[in-house]
Amino acid sequence: QVQFVESGGGLVQPGGSLRLSCAASKNIFSTFGMGWYRRAPGKQRELVASMSPTGVTNFADAVKGRFTVIGNSGKNMLVLQMNELKPDDTAVYYCNVANLPSPFDWGQGTQVTVSS
Repeated sequence: QVQFVESGGGLVQPGGSLRLSCAASKNIFSTFGMGWYRRAPGKQRELVASMSPTGVTNFADAVKGRFTVIGNSGKNMLVLQMNELKPDDTAVYYCNVANLPSPFDWGQGTQVTVSS
């Protein structure tokens, strides 16, 4: 089984930035790629951004131009740089493989709260 460990969440004011990190416990990046997802209160989990094994990135429309991803295939890590944060970005952020459904369990996630 693969474990995903997310970190870097917190409370930030609107317009601020946060950097989330995710590390997978096994070598999965080269096969599955990795992605960031989020679940806001009362909503379903949705894709935020992903990187394929070949480095192709994909972003949700809501975050395009504000979020970027940095992948490290050798370390099985994916960083999500979030800029110009909005209250609507408030959610628990999770990482997993780039395309769902995933064969692996979800981690604990990291809470991001955007509020003044």
